[in-house]
Amino acid sequence: MNSIADNLAQVHEKVVAAAQRSGRGDDQVQLMVVSKTWPAEVVQEAVDTGHLFFGENRLQEGEEKIPLLAKELEWHFIGTLQSNKVRKVLPLFPVIHSISSMKLARFTDRIAGELELQPRVFLEVNLADEESKGGLSQEKLIENLDELCGLGNFRWQGLMCIPPRVESPEEARPWFEKMRHLQEDLRERSGLPLPELSMGMSGDYEVAIEEGSTIVRVGSAIFGARAVWNPSQK
Repeated sequence: MNSIADNLAQVHEKVVAAAQRSGRGDDQVQLMVVSKTWPAEVVQEAVDTGHLFFGENRLQEGEEKIPLLAKELEWHFIGTLQSNKVRKVLPLFPVIHSISSMKLARFTDRIAGELELQPRVFLEVNLADEESKGGLSQEKLIENLDELCGLGNFRWQGLMCIPPRVESPEEARPWFEKMRHLQEDLRERSGLPLPELSMGMSGDYEVAIEEGSTIVRVGSAIFGARAVWNPSQK
């Protein structure tokens, strides 16, 4: 069985190769290591390789792990953001990938203002309008673009998506391509740079990069099968 360091090196090589295939340098695509369900001592193995960029899905996991690890790490919140957790999430995670509704956007912007914070924010897009997933539809996003641009406590980074479940990475390609086109459309409509596309996970990150992703969220390809998280573990 490969070590976490070996897996991370292999994933990084694939990220670099996919970036080159898309006509970009490896400095234009970031590899986020998703550490959900893994305790701090396991995450430390990735940190020991020099990797500094991590993502978490649950507030409680972040509250336990982040204080135990190096302060220079960059943490992004990538899970479902609940309104009752916003006030605690914002001080802990400077970047949020999951603003999934207008109601949540307004509320999070207000709380950020109260806390005197300016989080870097991604809008979660539900490209296929799947009822089982959160996120703004493409139509709703365009309809509310002016209001979104007026939310003054956010620093808009770009868009995030999780495509519909498919059998192979190639079947996800059209969804990633659609996201890239939506990004370009929103840039023209809003005048915002929206430089980032957060898309691609362990099973499809190479295709996502080829279609324009700037941040891929990879966990199981590095750590292995997901651990069973125990809130009391340290």
